[in-house]
Amino acid sequence: MRQFSHAGQWWVIPPGPSNSIADVEGVTVGHASLMDGSARTGVTALLPHGGDLFRQRPPAGAAILNGFGKSLGLIQVQELGEIETPILFTNTFSVHACASALIRSAIAANPAIGRRDSTVNPLVFECNDGQINDIQSLAVTEALALEAIGNAASNFAQGTIGAGTGMKTFGMAGGIGSSSRTVLLPGGSAFRLGALVLSNFGQASEFRVFGHRIAPQGIARAMEPDKGSIIVVFATDAPMESRQLTRLAKRAGAALGRLGSHLGHGSGDIALAFSTANCRDMTAKDDVVTASRLPEQHMNAFFHAAVEATEEAVLNALWHATPIEGYSGRKLPILRDLLAADAFFGNPDLAGS
Repeated sequence: MRQFSHAGQWWVIPPGPSNSIADVEGVTVGHASLMDGSARTGVTALLPHGGDLFRQRPPAGAAILNGFGKSLGLIQVQELGEIETPILFTNTFSVHACASALIRSAIAANPAIGRRDSTVNPLVFECNDGQINDIQSLAVTEALALEAIGNAASNFAQGTIGAGTGMKTFGMAGGIGSSSRTVLLPGGSAFRLGALVLSNFGQASEFRVFGHRIAPQGIARAMEPDKGSIIVVFATDAPMESRQLTRLAKRAGAALGRLGSHLGHGSGDIALAFSTANCRDMTAKDDVVTASRLPEQHMNAFFHAAVEATEEAVLNALWHATPIEGYSGRKLPILRDLLAADAFFGNPDLAGS
């Protein structure tokens, strides 16, 4: 559901039924949050389909917009153009716990991995939640990662939950956000494109909504640099191969610019795109595989959809965030409260949208 009154003037491509990445059939998302002791963190899992990803591999492409990050598995995705595990999101110091969970899970389903079969490439994304979470506690475990995978469903929460629990965006509580678009092609074909973000980036003084600079008072004047990181994942049911998906992933940068980011030095801004069409069957023995492919002239429609879906996904992460007291007592403000309090300057008519 869209939460912003100016959406009809700013976004032009219609959303899917749930306006989330799960509008792409087969895609599910699950969370596991950890609020224990000094931990304010968690894991979010994205499953491209409900089968064995090691055996049925979706085509994928990735774009490193700014590489100040510690994500795992991107080198092989860029080289081979496919995904072979669920996609996990977590905090920076928990990447390896999540990777171990993915490896053990893949081996359990495919005991020949690393012996008779190839090794497996765990795909884990991260952002630094250290202002709210005591990141040095290394609190995320393999069990928590598996819990997030087990919780995956088409209906999922957004905001400060799972990997998004301790994240900050433009000086406010951020986290997990999602959105979708329905792409209609001239010949009558309809495809879905969805975006999921782990949002933890942005300079508060530069925050923009629908093109208007509406930086929150008090937060903006701290003038923190554009840093922190954002992960953007696109899913589509359109038959794109890895080169086209890499092109699609790059369009995340245009959306971040619309929101007020300049992809700052200290920000790890990474995008991945995958298609649920033409998954590679690793059990097939054919010498040649035939697959459908989207004509190149239709990519523009998906580029536009990717920019809109990413922008809205970040705003949805902000909208759904709830106040969480950090391990040191700090509590980030939330967008809903600031709008209700008319706490924005530069364009006050947006207050209460």
